[in-house]
Formats: sequence, C-alpha cells, structure tokens
Amino acid sequence: MIRRREFITLLGWAAAAWPLAVRAQQTGKLPTIGFFGSATPATMGPWVAAFVQRLGELGWIENRTVSIEYRWAEGRSERYSEIATELDRLKVDVIVTGGTPTATATKAVTAGIPIVFTLGADPVGSGLVASLARPGGNVTGLSLQSPETAGKRLALLREIAPNIQRVAFMGNVNNPIVPFEWREVEAAAGTLGLEAVSLEIRGKQDILPTFAALNQRAEALYLANDGLVDANRHRINILALGARLPTTWSQRDLVEVGGLMSYGPNFRDLFRRAADYVDKILRGTKPADIPVEQPTKFDLVINLITASALALEVPPTLLARADEVIE
Repeated sequence: MIRRREFITLLGWAAAAWPLAVRAQQTGKLPTIGFFGSATPATMGPWVAAFVQRLGELGWIENRTVSIEYRWAEGRSERYSEIATELDRLKVDVIVTGGTPTATATKAVTAGIPIVFTLGADPVGSGLVASLARPGGNVTGLSLQSPETAGKRLALLREIAPNIQRVAFMGNVNNPIVPFEWREVEAAAGTLGLEAVSLEIRGKQDILPTFAALNQRAEALYLANDGLVDANRHRINILALGARLPTTWSQRDLVEVGGLMSYGPNFRDLFRRAADYVDKILRGTKPADIPVEQPTKFDLVINLITASALALEVPPTLLARADEVIE
C-alpha cells in the first residue's frame, strides 16, 4: 500500500510530466531536443554520449520518449545562424548548444524556445543571461570559466617544459570570448616571466599558414577552446609536433589525439549536467528560473607519448597530481 507522502511525490512527478505527455498523445510527436554542435560528431561524440546517457537516467530515452535533432557546424562559424534558424523552424522544445557563440546565434533567432548552453564562457558579460542566479529570458546553462583557468594551464605547461621563454596563443578571433582568454594568457605569461604572442585564425584555411608564419617565434603553443580549433585538433597536433612545440589544451579529448597536456573543466561532466537542465525544462520549469552553474570538476591530463616525442621529462610530482596519464 502506498503511503500518503509517497503518493503525493508520485502525483507531483506526474503533474510535472503531464503537459508533454498530453501533447505527445494529441500530436503523435515526441518532445524534441535540438542539439547544436559547433564542431563535428567525432569531436563531440564523448560529450554527446554523456548527455544522452544522463537523459536516459532521467527517463528520456532517445527515439522512445524523446527525439533529438542533431546539427553540426563543423567548426564553421558562418553556419551558426543557419543552424539556429533551422532548429527554430523545426519548433523543437529546447535547444542545447555548446559555447557562447552558438548560444548567442541561437538567442538572436528565437526568444520563445528554451536554450541550454553547456560551455558558456562569461555568460553575463556576453549578454546571454542577466545574472548567474537569475538568468531571465529563455537562456540558461553551465558556465565554462575557461579564461579563468588560463593562468593555471600556462603554469602547468611551464612545469613540463621549464626552459620555454616564449609561448604562442592560437585562437579563433571570430569567437568573441577568445580575446578575453588571450588577455588572461598575456597577463599570466608576464607573471611567469614568459613572452606571449597571439596567432589569429578565422577558418580552417588559416591553420597551415599560421604555423608557417610562426617561424620559431615561440617554443610552446597554447590553444584556446573553440569549435574551429576542436574540429581541426588532429591537424594542429601534427603540425605542433612537427614544429616541436609542446601544447596545452583545455580538455582531455584533445590530448588523446596527440596534445601534450590539458587542464580545464571536465566537458563530459558538463554535458551530463546539461541533461538535468533539459529534464527540468521538458517538465515545465522556465529557463529564467534555473540558475547558471559553474564547473565542479577540473581535470589535468598528460600525454607521456607526446612528451617522449618532444624529449620532455615530466616531473614525478606533476604525474602524481594528474587525473589521467596517457602512455
């Protein structure tokens, strides 16, 4: 026999899910999530898997109780508005985006569809939300805080490669957040006694000429997180290794394919948490009422294979602090 408190709990859950259940029965259409990826399915695959797995744990099974429309910009920022417009035209129930540029492009297209960003850098300063505690409007999500970890990332790189004196910063200047990160890197470099130079790219076609123009102007490479950079991670790592440049990235997945090290928020964890936002929205909570949260899990990953290829010896004390060592 169900106790009164359990019955009330069940009743509350049923009431929250009722609007979508009724609509699904009336229209024969499953609630739909629009997933807006700035990079490629291969690049974002592990994050998507974490997102879908958490959705399932919350009762949203893909193609059974919820539908997901995937769209991929493949690192091409000129496609952002086009994809946002398409998802708006499909009248999806909620749109999940990656970083600030895709969220901004989507917000510009629709004020009615809820938007959840997973990797938002400076969401208040960029105008995505009014405040972290009270987002307002139709947008909420998870703040990446990537620029704020720039100094730590550079300091860790210096531990692995203590003899470097000049570091190059590569970032997609079409991403409005990248200049903020550059200023953080420039300030941190000064504190560490390093010289920093900025390498600007705007498209895939700029990567090779940028490496050619580098011409021994730096002894290490700092990569700013962005859909363009992520989508071309293999190429960048190969070119960096050929130029014998130690690299520092913001996430584990980019070290798996040849980067030297990464330090930053755990992206899989952020995408899992994004599923909780989607769950609340699909059950009737307004984005304006869901506070923006910050990362709680940061990972340090070191690739010993790349370190060996660069003739770098990673200090045992640093290896002991690493969350993962690839060897």
